[in-house]
Amino acid sequence: MDSRGTIAKTLDMIDARMHFENVYAHCDIPCGIYDPHAAQVAAHTVARMDMLIAALPKDNADETRNKFARYVAVKEQHAEICKHEIRVLWGDYFKAEHKTNHPDLNELIWGTLKSASKAKQSTNIADADDLLTNVMKIAEIFWETKGVKTKRVKAFYPTEREIVYPVV
Repeated sequence: MDSRGTIAKTLDMIDARMHFENVYAHCDIPCGIYDPHAAQVAAHTVARMDMLIAALPKDNADETRNKFARYVAVKEQHAEICKHEIRVLWGDYFKAEHKTNHPDLNELIWGTLKSASKAKQSTNIADADDLLTNVMKIAEIFWETKGVKTKRVKAFYPTEREIVYPVV
């Protein structure tokens, strides 16, 4: 028998004698550290890149093309960060009881992931604003599930849009 089989068999014998209670975690490593802030910052970055793209001169200069390429790359990277952060909340944090209290949660998250994809595909600030609006709704739901009130305030970012903060 290989060493993994021996270890598994030994653990089964210990478990049979000790009658350990089953323990379940909501994530791969039950760290308990979740926060929608990174998703909000990423969504603000997407909006900011669209703003910078819109402000570019309408010429074909090398500097303009270089800035455009860099803005698009950063926008796509942060849209992907936003999607990752939302998927982690959806897959690891939100539970069935959260969906019971917020029946539109799955649709909101699915729509947010789609909004991030659309924001990657365009340079339309309205698409970035839609992404940010959805992410802020998720942030408010997240904090509500923890019994924490939130407030929307004007962010200290050049986007001059709102961000959701927990009231602590």
